[in-house]
This record gives sequence, structure tokens and C-alpha cells, in this order.
Amino acid sequence: MVGIRRCVDEDFETIWLIINEASQVYRGVIPLDRWKEPYMSKTELEHEIRDGVSFWGYEVDGKLAGVMGIQDLEEVSLIRHAYVRRANQNQGIGSKLLFHLHGQTAKPVLVGTWAAANWAIRFYERHGFKLVTRETKDRLLRKYWSIPERQVETSVVLADHKWNQKPW
Repeated sequence: MVGIRRCVDEDFETIWLIINEASQVYRGVIPLDRWKEPYMSKTELEHEIRDGVSFWGYEVDGKLAGVMGIQDLEEVSLIRHAYVRRANQNQGIGSKLLFHLHGQTAKPVLVGTWAAANWAIRFYERHGFKLVTRETKDRLLRKYWSIPERQVETSVVLADHKWNQKPW
């Protein structure tokens, strides 16, 4: 079976494993002071879920091959923690998850990622997202994300066409 489904409590360990396996691409790319092992602890993942990140997964042969979260906040939705197992990358899984989650909300959608992760930025740009200005990025990261100031400095935000049509 292949398809997208909402993740359930029993998927927690697999979500955590996928995030930490796929995030290895950031090692040596993001600032050294932002890298840690594991990239996301189980406590951090529990916190994200408690804060309203709803994870969806893409299954291949009954196993999760990729995960992506969406967080509904005030007047926007955030795409959070988008990762695909290394063995399943470049198969369109991230694109399918993004398309599915983007369709789950009528609100403008924002994505934050590392400024040095050129491949991630290109991925979102290929799907119609555009980088916001530095000033807007700083404001959005401080308003909608709970991240350290150092991460604000080293990140970017991309916005979908709905955001770009609003007079923010």
C-alpha cells in the first residue's frame, strides 16, 4: 500500500527516527552551534505535538517513508518538520505530503528552514513558495515559532501565494 495518512500516537517512535535520520543532511551545513545529536530529542518532539503540530505520513508498503507536520496558528498555518527517509528520497514523497497538507488549510502557509539549506529552499520555491524579506522573516519567526534567537538569525521563511496576496 502507498498513500498519505494522519499519524497516530503509535507512530511517535517512527516519526522521531525519520526526523533524526533525514536531518543528518544538516550536519556540517547549518551553524555548528545549532547542530546536536539527536537533532530532535523525544522531549522536543512531544513538545511540538503538544503545541499543535499534526503529523502526516507517506506510507510505502505499510511503512512510513516520510513525515510532515502542519500547525494551525491564528491567521496562518505552518509546515513543520518535513523529512523523508534517505532510502525514499527523490521519489516525490515530500512533494505529495506538501501538496496534501497545503490543501488542508485555507489560511496562508509559511515554512521556516535553515538559510544554508539551499536544497530545502529550492524545494519550496519549486512548489510556489517565495522567500520573504529579512525584516518580515525576523518578525514571523519571533511571532509564530518558538526558536532561539540564534536560529532566527540563521533561518529563512518562505510563504505561499495566499500570504503574498494579503496586505500584511
